[in-house]
Amino acid sequence: MNRDWIATARTLSEALPYLQRYSGAVVVVKFGGNAMGDANAMAEFARDIVLMKQVGMNPVVVHGGGPMINEMLDKLGIESKFIRGKRVTDQATVEVVEMVLTGLVNKRIVQAIMDEGGRAVGLSGKDDDLMVAEVDDPELGFVGRPVEMNVQVLRDLYGAGIIPVVAPVATGMDFLETFNVNGDTAAGAIAGALKADRLLLLTDVAGVKDANGEVLTQLNPDQIRDMIADGTIAGGMIPKVETALKAIEDGVRAVVILDGRLPNASLLELFTEHGAGSIIRSTESRVKSRQD
Repeated sequence: MNRDWIATARTLSEALPYLQRYSGAVVVVKFGGNAMGDANAMAEFARDIVLMKQVGMNPVVVHGGGPMINEMLDKLGIESKFIRGKRVTDQATVEVVEMVLTGLVNKRIVQAIMDEGGRAVGLSGKDDDLMVAEVDDPELGFVGRPVEMNVQVLRDLYGAGIIPVVAPVATGMDFLETFNVNGDTAAGAIAGALKADRLLLLTDVAGVKDANGEVLTQLNPDQIRDMIADGTIAGGMIPKVETALKAIEDGVRAVVILDGRLPNASLLELFTEHGAGSIIRSTESRVKSRQD
């Protein structure tokens, strides 16, 4: 008998306790980074999401699309401006953001999931007023901060066996404006409103690192705040861990920052004891297992 078949059977058997543990669980997955532009990586991600649904979980996908937005802005001759690393989003830019995220990117992910045998529906934060936002920073223009979440539409979809795929575009408080929302921020807000069991933030880094550059596998909010204060956590990792802290405060059981470049990263995190990134849980959490 082929040894690869035996190894596969053993892997499935070892995964059984985790499959049982996550049956019915709501898992919000933020998809972004370099994997979005790679057809093979997109297909692998979609396959993982379909598997989650097939074994009884309720995955909700939230995606970004910065590189695709930049490409379209360049084609249209619209200059990209940034302040403190964040995109300045004027009226012309937000129209392009909405077109790219809710059209091109969202539908690519939906199609990839359907190609792998799943059922998926694409929507944005504007659909059914899923995500209502207000101005985050006046200097940035139409960049929003979610202030009101209406997630019943997501429950309706995954309750019907459909995987929701959400573009991070929100409506304004007057329901007339459109806001560009950071993908991680949107995923955290959705996970918090759903009281999700897990929020997985797929990134292009291995996880949260200590001062020596080693990935920390388990963290709590107090540790995160101390590491921000002493400069260990800096740059682009700060918004991600701040998203994690807010999500936990809103009732998410655990947030994991993991390397989306790793094959089957989401499955490794959910269905193995070792996991695949940095898991963040409340300071009061007392657990024996990474998967508790």
